[in-house]
Amino acid sequence: MLILAFESSCDETAAAVVRDGREVLSDAILSQADMHAIYGGVVPEIASRKHVEAIAALADQALSDAGVTRSDIDAVAVTYGPGLIGALLVGVSFAKSVAYALQKPLIPVHHLRGHIAANYIAFPELEPPFLALCISGGNSMLVDVRGYTDMTIVGATRDDAAGECFDKVARVLGLPYPGGLPLQQLAEGGDDHAYSLPRSHMADRDLDMSFSGLKTAVVNLVHRAEQKGEPLDRSGLAASVQAAISEELIPRTILAAERYGHRTVVAAGGVAANRRVRSDLERACQERGLRLFLPPLRLCGDNGAMIGAQGYYEWMAQRRGDMTLNAYANLPI
Repeated sequence: MLILAFESSCDETAAAVVRDGREVLSDAILSQADMHAIYGGVVPEIASRKHVEAIAALADQALSDAGVTRSDIDAVAVTYGPGLIGALLVGVSFAKSVAYALQKPLIPVHHLRGHIAANYIAFPELEPPFLALCISGGNSMLVDVRGYTDMTIVGATRDDAAGECFDKVARVLGLPYPGGLPLQQLAEGGDDHAYSLPRSHMADRDLDMSFSGLKTAVVNLVHRAEQKGEPLDRSGLAASVQAAISEELIPRTILAAERYGHRTVVAAGGVAANRRVRSDLERACQERGLRLFLPPLRLCGDNGAMIGAQGYYEWMAQRRGDMTLNAYANLPI
């Protein structure tokens, strides 16, 4: 089954052709990161307009790269949430028009389900059930994946996402957007015990997380140093932030896997590309005898292939959209 898939939830416009949920025939992506970098973050209105400009050409490119024609496509899949509402609407509207014109089924796909499905592309042997750690700029959550379309959130951040914390800390340190990679590079060789930073603890739900306190602590620390003219160990601070975020994520991941009876752990999302998070997760899973799947870096960020992969399993579960399909900024997984 060939699925033409679209992703436009933030600042990447993407189109892909995927066969049977596992084989990527093409994956065309246009990033707007350089454009938004001058503002220090994504400007929703600009993102939406750029999606409008790019999506039709990317669809043609995805078909051409895959060596298929419009008539070869069996279904159209699209991210319909969560994300920036204007950006999502561009993808949803375009996908509906394509499905209508080709008289093909329309498959709505949850963005985070797509990130989890990126692992099916990289690891053909991977099948549910497993525990998924979903970490990105907009979301940080632990998901009990019992089936390809049967998922339950068992822990999540109550405020900022891990990726948002990375970006805000990078910004206050004068690093470019997106801040994850520059912060990682700055942290190399830094002392991760240089600064004592807060870790959250939720007395009522021990799998939940919080990153707003960490973000605020770093912002205040930097501002105080600037006001007093005190030296700031930028490399040590970056390393300390990475350690704090990893120590929020990894122990909860292991606890959730053991609590829900999983021997397999999967990481997903942009923050899964962070070297410290990956190494800590590898070490923790090895110590507990858990099987770990880490997506390759190219599949950590937003892409159309992951939407096509999950779209196949939504199709198998008889999930369909129609011309009334809407986009949603917030959407339960």
